[in-house]
Amino acid sequence: MNDQWNDNIFSVDQSNFERLSLELFHFQYFNNKLYKAYTDTLKIDVGKVKSVSEIPFLPIGLFKSHPVKTTEFEPQLVFESSGTTHSSNSHHLVKDIKLYRQSFLKGFELFYGSPRNWCIIALLPSYLERKNSSLVFMVDELIRQSKHLQSGFYLYEHEKLYKTLRQLETQKQKTLFIGVSFALVDFAEQYSLPLKHTVIIETGGMKGRKEDMVRDRLHQLLRDRFDVDTIHSEYGMTELLSQAYSKKDGIFQAPPWMKVFIRNEEDPLDVSGASGTSDWGIDSGDIHHSQLTIHQSQPGPSTSLTLPMSILAHSLLRMMQENCTKTAVLKSLDG
Repeated sequence: MNDQWNDNIFSVDQSNFERLSLELFHFQYFNNKLYKAYTDTLKIDVGKVKSVSEIPFLPIGLFKSHPVKTTEFEPQLVFESSGTTHSSNSHHLVKDIKLYRQSFLKGFELFYGSPRNWCIIALLPSYLERKNSSLVFMVDELIRQSKHLQSGFYLYEHEKLYKTLRQLETQKQKTLFIGVSFALVDFAEQYSLPLKHTVIIETGGMKGRKEDMVRDRLHQLLRDRFDVDTIHSEYGMTELLSQAYSKKDGIFQAPPWMKVFIRNEEDPLDVSGASGTSDWGIDSGDIHHSQLTIHQSQPGPSTSLTLPMSILAHSLLRMMQENCTKTAVLKSLDG
């Protein structure tokens, strides 16, 4: 049954996204006690939920306080968010790690082609130093699938990293350099070199290591130090099994099994949009065994993160840049 659902999800298109979303919503309502309790608290009649926009989003804070899973199972893996010194961490109980692997590989290939086409260099020190990072799991698999001898992780080996990148540039090797923001800044402050054959992907997050920097300023610094025209971005969450990517101007695109809405911060079921704090709901978890939709709060005006308004073979809308204080809701079928 899982394989059949996975095939349906990863072949979804605009014509059947809503139907499949509603099927998954009903399955999870009846098989996830926490989600059922939350939905019932909102006094939602599940029999009257007829569209994706009517599906309630589980608050992301519940991933910090409760085990979120559909049906009873022993997780193959538990991903844990990095959090900060004064915050508790989210835990994502993953029943079938094959689903996550399938999701991020298909998503990566959609935007960058096969990992075998790249030498993949990763600078993720804060994530690599702790256990149960979904980002490290993803990048490790991409590195292994690239099969390039110089693909790999770096902690604080900046001189070695510099020499490797310089050698790869000399060889005109197509390279993907992915790093957490604060580590990329640290490296850029020490070294500068033109990267004509390298794509730089920042994953966001200063994580209390450096003064927060808006994305535009971060990208300008990296462009200047590495003589590149654009900086790419990756967006993912511990509670989410899919990723969105931006190749230019902070405009994110996502795979067909994701969809984005504008939602009112004060009313999680109001998709008309409202200014104020950005709230965006993202589904998370195994399609059967975790959670279809989640809801997150994030300050609007202070964030430079831009998410697409609608995905499923539509052109990406730029409305979010002009209305960054509105509420965005991201649904993803894979979890």
